[in-house]
Amino acid sequence: MSTDALGSQPAKLTPLEQLRYARQVLQSESRAVGEVAKRLDGRFCRAVEHVLGCRGSVIVSGIGKAGLVGRKISATLASTGTPSHYLHPAEAVHGDLGRVHPNDVVLILSQSGETEEVVRLLPSLTELGVAILAITASAESTLGRAAAATIELGPMEEACRLGLAPTSSTTAMLAVGDALALVVSRMRDFRREDFARFHPGGSLGRMLSRVDHHLRPLDQCRVASDEKSVREVLVSVSRPGRRTGAIMLVDGAGRLSGIFTDSDLAKLFERRRDPQLDGPVRDVMTARPITVLAGSPMADAVALMAQRKISELPVVDGEGRPVGLIDITDVVGLLPPEPAAEGAATLPIGPDLPGVGPSPPGCRLFREPGPPEPT
Repeated sequence: MSTDALGSQPAKLTPLEQLRYARQVLQSESRAVGEVAKRLDGRFCRAVEHVLGCRGSVIVSGIGKAGLVGRKISATLASTGTPSHYLHPAEAVHGDLGRVHPNDVVLILSQSGETEEVVRLLPSLTELGVAILAITASAESTLGRAAAATIELGPMEEACRLGLAPTSSTTAMLAVGDALALVVSRMRDFRREDFARFHPGGSLGRMLSRVDHHLRPLDQCRVASDEKSVREVLVSVSRPGRRTGAIMLVDGAGRLSGIFTDSDLAKLFERRRDPQLDGPVRDVMTARPITVLAGSPMADAVALMAQRKISELPVVDGEGRPVGLIDITDVVGLLPPEPAAEGAATLPIGPDLPGVGPSPPGCRLFREPGPPEPT
């Protein structure tokens, strides 16, 4: 929409004024959540009991911004062990009430508790015999009175400068929904393994899954006998296409005895130890390398690689035989961020730096270490 249609000119705020107002918004919403936290009482516990005892689905409903928050709460419930789906109030009275069954629980969000579409839905839900839970400002509203348990948000000042746009109220609703979902999840003894089952995709899914799902299988790895020479190993394991940065070496019983990496080969050349190329690889390999057991959580493998600063992690079975390899290039997106290097300074928001210009938040500038101080 153009500024002409709005009938006003856009406000000109300096960067400092923009940051000040943004912080005011965040602080206002933070206070709202804090006030709701203080207000929680036995009615919240009754809502928990209804959700925990629900034998069907928790159906979340709301309209407008409250409806959007409701969709997120429903998704959080579903991903933390409570079957849930969203029901649009307007669509509900046009046939979608068929989704609601007597063993369900309906959680309705409305700041005023008097929203027309929500109020119109209440008699039908009562007739269906489902328990109604409410997140609303007042337990004395129409929605609050119809609910079996009402989580009361209380009076609230929106963070919007005009006091109109749902901001603090929707943030509080979302926080209460998260609290409800996570309390129930904890009482169900919902665990990492359960979460992984519902969330197999993305980086989070990979971290929660097992190494077996992400390792490079043995037929894609370089494996050789530790009795061969370095030259024989390099020739025998050469393969086209993408390869790992390490050769896994096994003894006569097929158990992993060591690894020989590209870095190990480079060191032989750097130190002018060319004759060792024709010597046993076991003399220059890394013996008893760090390994991870098949079936281990991927998160443990990634943490081990980060802590020990290794690029290749062999995966072995219970007998110590290699079953695959995790390469750093396969998990680089899962590694925790490195701490800031010594000599790197964070630039605060402030006056422009000479020759650099304004400093964005969190920008790091490397400063060359100065001369040592005289002793």
